[in-house]
Amino acid sequence: MNHLHLVIANKNYSSWSLRVWIAMTMAGIPFTETVIRLDRPDTKARIAEHSRAGRLPVLRHGRLLVWESLAILEYLAEVFPEKHLWPKAISARLMARAVANEMHAGFLALRNACPMNLRRPRRPVAINDAVVGDCRRIEALWRECRERFGKGGPFLFGKFSIADAMFAPVTTRFDTYAIEVASDSRDYMNAVMATLAFTAWKEAALQETWIVPSDEVD
Repeated sequence: MNHLHLVIANKNYSSWSLRVWIAMTMAGIPFTETVIRLDRPDTKARIAEHSRAGRLPVLRHGRLLVWESLAILEYLAEVFPEKHLWPKAISARLMARAVANEMHAGFLALRNACPMNLRRPRRPVAINDAVVGDCRRIEALWRECRERFGKGGPFLFGKFSIADAMFAPVTTRFDTYAIEVASDSRDYMNAVMATLAFTAWKEAALQETWIVPSDEVD
């Protein structure tokens, strides 16, 4: 099979890159990576070498090029069906796709107020009602997935899936900005952040010295 090469942005800040990276790593899909620093004079030109869309992440598979995190994850699910990146049961799979797409398209208030920043000391930030609403909706989704389909393990559908990859950056936002959550939400967050994949990503992120001022809310 042709080699997989993933082009990502700074690990400290890039939530969309984390989604693909953690899914591939948790599934044991081998790949190489290139990290492109954001907010630098040559950032736009370097990304353009890989993507006409001008965004990261991008996955190159032989002569094929896939961009947009959820599209990459869907492609990987097709190419590696044995990895079961989506849940096996159709009812669980439908739910997983729905929540993954809701994450992809929504929760802008939370994203804007609490950008992913793994180096930031854990402390609260002022949040408005829209952010609170996003947080409560996310917790409700997590709870429904866990109650209906999570009996086989600590993740949303038991086994780690694309749905968990899509929400992985949210677990860091809740943690970094000390957002109050219910105990079951905290248990789920801890499960994601305790994975070897996330631990490796965070360790690399903490070694980065690059600063993106727009993601430093303090």
